[in-house]
Amino acid sequence: MEPVSLRAEAGIGWITIDNPPVNALCHALRAGLAEALDRAAADREVKVIVLRGAGRVWSAGADIGEFDRVADAPSLAAVCARLPALDTPVIAALHGSVLGGGLELALCARLRIAAPGTEFGLPEVSLGLLPGAGGTQRLPRLIGAGAALGMMLSGLPVNAERAEAMGLVDAVIEGDLDAMATRLAEAHIDATAPLPTWEERASRPEPGDWLSAIEAARSGLGRARLPAPVRIIDCVEAALLLPEAEGHVFEAAAFAELAATPESVGLRHAFLAERRAAHAPGGAAPRALAEIGLVGTGAGAAPLAAGLLSAGMRVTMIEGDSETLADAMSEVAILHDRAVESGRLAPAAREEEWARIDGSVDLRELERCDLVLIEDADGAVEVGRLLAALDRVIRPEAVRAVLLAGGEIGALAGASAHPGAVIGLRMAAEGGRLAEVVGGPETAAEAIATGLAFLRKLGRMAVAVPGGGAIGAALMGALITAADSAVAAGASPYDVDRALAAWGFARGPYQQADLAGLDPKGWLGAVLVAAGRTGHAEGKGVYSYGAGQRMGHEDDEVLALIAAARDAQGIVARPVGMKEIQTRALAALANAGARLVEAGEVARPSDIDAVAIAGLGFPRWRGGPICAADQAGPLAVRSELRRFAAGGDDFWTPAALWDELVKYGRHLGDRAG
Repeated sequence: MEPVSLRAEAGIGWITIDNPPVNALCHALRAGLAEALDRAAADREVKVIVLRGAGRVWSAGADIGEFDRVADAPSLAAVCARLPALDTPVIAALHGSVLGGGLELALCARLRIAAPGTEFGLPEVSLGLLPGAGGTQRLPRLIGAGAALGMMLSGLPVNAERAEAMGLVDAVIEGDLDAMATRLAEAHIDATAPLPTWEERASRPEPGDWLSAIEAARSGLGRARLPAPVRIIDCVEAALLLPEAEGHVFEAAAFAELAATPESVGLRHAFLAERRAAHAPGGAAPRALAEIGLVGTGAGAAPLAAGLLSAGMRVTMIEGDSETLADAMSEVAILHDRAVESGRLAPAAREEEWARIDGSVDLRELERCDLVLIEDADGAVEVGRLLAALDRVIRPEAVRAVLLAGGEIGALAGASAHPGAVIGLRMAAEGGRLAEVVGGPETAAEAIATGLAFLRKLGRMAVAVPGGGAIGAALMGALITAADSAVAAGASPYDVDRALAAWGFARGPYQQADLAGLDPKGWLGAVLVAAGRTGHAEGKGVYSYGAGQRMGHEDDEVLALIAAARDAQGIVARPVGMKEIQTRALAALANAGARLVEAGEVARPSDIDAVAIAGLGFPRWRGGPICAADQAGPLAVRSELRRFAAGGDDFWTPAALWDELVKYGRHLGDRAG
């Protein structure tokens, strides 16, 4: 099917964009839209054009895959400029999501009507970009500089009601949107209510108010690390100071400048990495998920149940005895009460959710479940017993998900008569986003896809681990080892944390371990364990950060223990600079990623980046360790690894994959699945 269609009827030209799943404004759609607009404008019988979108959303914006190359004509900016110039007025009938370039297109219509529940947003800042099809010029002229800057700098959507109050849409329509568009078009045709021109719609703000909004936005940036917010403000200022045509030229230049920055390259890579991670290897489709069973999932059962209920699913909780079951159900009720008290959940919605949860001590109550989650905290024997018992109750194709604490899913799956339906899940602690869906030798691709869909319903950033390993643990282990090597050479753990925080990490590895209450690992861990520094009493962590401690805090006892360990091992300490610490960390992460790829532990290299961002606090705007390595170049990464390996530590031995990449002039990301 063509992505754009035109139907003329009773003086109205109905132009429908139809590019599933989100009506992305790719080249074919832009070309089709330009042609349809020309045809409608040339048709003397067409007096009004109604622009509508098929499917669930009006348009989620531009095709991000085109940002890395010069877009084929017509550009979205050219298509947008076409609408206000038409003698034939355009009504935009909006529903679902109207985002990015989709909103920029809608801004060019003379009238915008929207269905309830429609969301409007310009999220380009999250990709290190700005709206590049006229949005920075038209939006402030329509709703004022302050409101426009708020939308563009936050990147957050606004709902239909808020959009109407701002003047972004003219009316929110209950009922048939096409019928209302027809009535508005007919009123224009018979001259009872002519549609205004775009110029008539534009606001006429006071220059002082406009400049005040710009000044407030600039002062609110502080010491901004990323360039996109700065350039967005510049473009809104240009909309006031320059003639409109020159303002659009200014915007186009700023967009091109931002698209070439490493920050935008990293953010776009991260976005695509997370989008790819949502899909199972081989493109397998998930099975239906309506009813979920939770079997003895410990302290995390109640938050899990509440999250699943919020996602619209039916939940059955199974515990070994009535008292434990009653406690678990009570905890869910408490979470619901807190949500109501905070305004996050309406009382009626709480009652509806509570109607979808059941509890029992009998596994037979799980017979209708599409996925059953159990925990391996009591060991493989207990998990095996439960899996075998589930075989007698649930459907063969229903997914058996084991919440892993450390066991291998392959060995556990053997206890089931249906090992292809068994997956492992590794989930970060409550508040963390990362989750891994672990496959065994016989796990079906559909089961992994179902696990990914299950975790996405819980708001997790999930990746598939078809090889059975643990991506997050491997990367964190490599990061700690690299950090330890810098400490052994002469840095302090506080130097390491400061260096990586300065590079963009959410926090350094030692501070991250301390705040998570984890016992230390690796060389430095052995030093501290030997000295009895393994507890977290009174809020004081192993490295003495504790909750709320400043990054500048240093513990003299820890430093003395490190110095004594160096002396005992004959290590001569030397100054270790911030750059060396960062280089060690990045090289170690890249090498760990290359080894995961070699071993077939990941579905695609970009999954490593998604895991590092969600689980290690790797700076999103750097794209992830694979993206950073590709930007540096395989030859440079291999050279750094060889330099560190010269000291005799096998940890730094470059993965064999680097030789292949250097030989054939390729990058690690080229191996994306």
